[in-house]
Amino acid sequence: MTAVRTVTLHDPSSSLTATYVPAAGMICTSLADGAVEYLGQRRGLQAYLTDGKTMGIPILYPWANRLSANEYRVDDTTVRLTPGVDGVRADAHGAPMHGVLAANPDWRVIEKSENVLKADLDWGTHPKLLAAFPFPHRLTMAVTLADRTLTVSTTVAATSERSVPLCYGYHPYVTIPGVPREDWQLHTPTMRHLLVDDRGLPTGESPDWPGGTRRLGTTELDDGFDAVEAGAVFWLSGGSHRVEVRFDAGYSAAQLFAPPSDNVVGIEPMTAPTDALRRGKYRMAAPRTPETAIFSIKIG
Repeated sequence: MTAVRTVTLHDPSSSLTATYVPAAGMICTSLADGAVEYLGQRRGLQAYLTDGKTMGIPILYPWANRLSANEYRVDDTTVRLTPGVDGVRADAHGAPMHGVLAANPDWRVIEKSENVLKADLDWGTHPKLLAAFPFPHRLTMAVTLADRTLTVSTTVAATSERSVPLCYGYHPYVTIPGVPREDWQLHTPTMRHLLVDDRGLPTGESPDWPGGTRRLGTTELDDGFDAVEAGAVFWLSGGSHRVEVRFDAGYSAAQLFAPPSDNVVGIEPMTAPTDALRRGKYRMAAPRTPETAIFSIKIG
């Protein structure tokens, strides 16, 4: 097994801890209260390192979810992607999936204390990253654990005169320990449901989603949404446990993922909907105007 250094943060006001692995893509591998784990471990860290199989809380960057083809265009620049090259991974249909930063070792820790971790990655100094996403910028992740809440702040700052498309997201795999999946309760806010085809790509139909609380039961989800308001709250609960995911700022889209074969629910904050990089539906980080997005996870 590949040896990687972990960093564990401690909440000053509780027994909650969060563990990160900077040299494995700044992935969060654990959010635990003593022996009680609230993140899905799935196939584990080693599978993430070797095969990009997600677990914990990985960053999906520079695009979240899948693209509808191996090519995209921004202004006058056309980028062609090749699965298996420059960090590009594909789904079962050959579509580029979840960006190129899975298990990336190039993050640099720039601040660390008992409950704070901050790391950055200078995109413009890595030719393979630029080949897949030719927009030089500095990517900074700042993590704080306090008051039983993990807060993740992500800043994109252009380092050239080119604006940077914002199509990234995170994939928190949350779980309710010791409670059968069918007894979990899932709460969602009102938003817009982006219907998808059999490849998981938006069809253009977007009915309103009323939100509310529902028993998970045997429900399967792999659904996209937009029109998510700043401050929107999702939560998963069962027994005496509750995990709350708040889209504090900058995340107007979401993906909900609840596979039938794994006791996890993915509540994914996204800065833009699936396939936005190809469809042009995104915000930009302009030169000298950094853009920051924030989400948080509170353990009840």
